[in-house]
Amino acid sequence: MPSSPSAPSSAPLPKAELHLHIEGTLEPGLAFALARRNGIELPYADEDALRRAYSFADLQSFLNLYYALMAVLRTEDDFADLAHAYLARAEEQGVRHAEIFFDPQAHTARGVPIGTVIDGLARALDGAEEAYGISTRLIMCFLRDESAESALATFEAARPHLDRITAVGLDSAEVGHPPSKFREVFARARDAGLKCVAHAGEEGPPAYVWEALDVLGVDRIDHGVRSMEDPQLVARLVADQVPLTVCPLSNVRLRVIDDLADHPLPAMLDAGLLVTVNSDDPSYFGGYVDDNFRAVRDALGLDQETLRTLARNSFRASFLDEAVRERYLGEVDAHQA
Repeated sequence: MPSSPSAPSSAPLPKAELHLHIEGTLEPGLAFALARRNGIELPYADEDALRRAYSFADLQSFLNLYYALMAVLRTEDDFADLAHAYLARAEEQGVRHAEIFFDPQAHTARGVPIGTVIDGLARALDGAEEAYGISTRLIMCFLRDESAESALATFEAARPHLDRITAVGLDSAEVGHPPSKFREVFARARDAGLKCVAHAGEEGPPAYVWEALDVLGVDRIDHGVRSMEDPQLVARLVADQVPLTVCPLSNVRLRVIDDLADHPLPAMLDAGLLVTVNSDDPSYFGGYVDDNFRAVRDALGLDQETLRTLARNSFRASFLDEAVRERYLGEVDAHQA
């Protein structure tokens, strides 16, 4: 259960994290530990050599390493350990609620059953409130650079596990893979009572955001920074208060934005968009969610009330029940900077 709404002045703002790929929390130390446990030899001499490989020219160069390193994830224990490691860091970062993405196709393609992935993650998440003070939801993502048929097959394979899944999402290489490609699988998900989210407007154009809204019927847009290029789209997002799960350090590391000081986050807030700040793939992008909060504070000159707005937005944009949402919002309001 959430703790009483008080916090020492040194504690981070209470916040929800809504854009977090669990595979993107795989730190080099854990990667090597899992490799040893599973008898896998990584093509890096040590943790430092692996970390030096975390230099990316664009989204695809990141994805190449991201998928290669997943080879160490084989068993339920591996996925449970991965989730526990994230939750421990998230607790230190002030996270009170996390809605966590996972990529089943990246694992089933390696011969890991979807049930192994979900059961392993659930083992950690089921005890997250008691162990870490963090409530959780699980979001199953489809890889947009795989076929629509593969997404449909993945959804059907996941049907026995839908009681553990809150939403479906769409991620991986954006350019050339419009949301409309996945119209049917998102319709099935909505029919099954699931929420829907999709990556759009990161490297892809504003047109992809329109498609995610009007073709997929999403409840949230993940990233969405390029929405600012289309005033009509901004007006739509503001009018409908569609949440955007923005990931500032990721945007810089993947060259979506050259310099954090030029990030459109202040303009997005000024426009009235429901913006949240998240970490995306924190092991690879240089910071977990409160690291992102502190980075935008310093680079963009955001004051404490703006940071508090971002924290409130994170709970407003979540898939929490209203009573729990209000309790968490009370924690934000009671927090002493």
